[in-house]
Amino acid sequence: MTAVSRPPSVDALARSLSDSGLPHPICVDLAREAIADDDIESAPRRADAFRRTLLTDVVNATGVLLHTNLGRAPLAHHQDAQAQTVEFDLATGERGSRQTAVGQLFARLTGAEDSMVVNNNAAAVLLVLAALAAGRDVPVSRGESVEIGGSFRVPEVMEQSGCRLVDVGTTNRTRLSDYQRAIARPGTDVAMVMKVHPSNYRVDGFVEDTSIAELATLDVPVMADIGSGLLDANVPWMKGAPPAWLASEPAAVQAIGDGADVVTFSGDKLLGGPQAGIIAGRADLVDRCKRHPLARALRPGGLVLRSLQETALTYLDRRAATEIAFWRMVDRPLSELGAAAERIRAALANDHGVDPDRLSVEESLALPGAGSAPGITMPSRALVVDGDHLAALRSAPVPVIARTRDGRTYLDLRAIDPSQEPHVVAALAAALADA
Repeated sequence: MTAVSRPPSVDALARSLSDSGLPHPICVDLAREAIADDDIESAPRRADAFRRTLLTDVVNATGVLLHTNLGRAPLAHHQDAQAQTVEFDLATGERGSRQTAVGQLFARLTGAEDSMVVNNNAAAVLLVLAALAAGRDVPVSRGESVEIGGSFRVPEVMEQSGCRLVDVGTTNRTRLSDYQRAIARPGTDVAMVMKVHPSNYRVDGFVEDTSIAELATLDVPVMADIGSGLLDANVPWMKGAPPAWLASEPAAVQAIGDGADVVTFSGDKLLGGPQAGIIAGRADLVDRCKRHPLARALRPGGLVLRSLQETALTYLDRRAATEIAFWRMVDRPLSELGAAAERIRAALANDHGVDPDRLSVEESLALPGAGSAPGITMPSRALVVDGDHLAALRSAPVPVIARTRDGRTYLDLRAIDPSQEPHVVAALAAALADA
């Protein structure tokens, strides 16, 4: 009789997966699954599939510079494993506030009296409303009662904060008189008015809205949720005039200057920093936010604070144009993008024998993304290949995330850093070889 073959031991199969880079306990689980399914040969594929469920560095070739699914603003940050003064006052030797260091920097950057940080902009909006308007009324234009990504709805956030939404105006036209009537209506207890940047859509045509400067003439505080994190519409950290695509984007400096009592915005969009929400404005109102019980639940940790501090210092030193990845992307001239495309084509031809005629360099349109400057695009350049190669590009050791249109694959160059070009070459070479 022929001896019945036995499967390898779980431990032996798990150790054979060590090259995957996964911890041994994970490899043990995957080995058990493969043995249970009587499919031992699938163990390496299972390990690779599991590894790809973890957070992984990728190349963003989509043309969406602040891609929400890819972490929005790309950010490099290193921090030594050392204690730091998160809540320690070096002058007194006593406990301090984690809001002091970064808060003073963003107050300086925005022209506000004070500032504080929470973990994202939704948290910033929630905290301001809870601290300043719980149990009271907050008029909002119907055209600004919006839903943005991830089912974040302004009415629902306001409900959670404990304040009452008062709709004013219409979807396309809201005037100062609409707010005035809401404030004067008998039985209404208005704590503030809130202006919301629509973020990911715009209404054109027969439209009218009320500016922050107009709202500032009312007898109640004005809260402006400007969303995308543009610090200053004049972009003083860049050479030349502000980019045309920023023309309609609200900015913190101008919102404070126009009379907003509180502004909220994101840290990981146009600011180019880590995910965070910044609250800036009148010192008494920001202090009420700091003292609210939700402030502790929504506060960021030391890693975010340190990263955000470095981002703020970069702006104050006027180094943002070269050291903030997002602003480097938008400032790249078309000639540089074209040269990058030709370098990739040449490397494919010289190192991998790929016919350069299989790839064309074409005009493209990139966009800021993440709800910033909705409907606005900027000229770019893309490498274009016939066929749909998205899956093959994603399967590369360093995945490349591209897009398709009309049966062709487009790799937009604007968000691809020159240091990533070898990864693009490797991914394209493998994809075209498979094809």
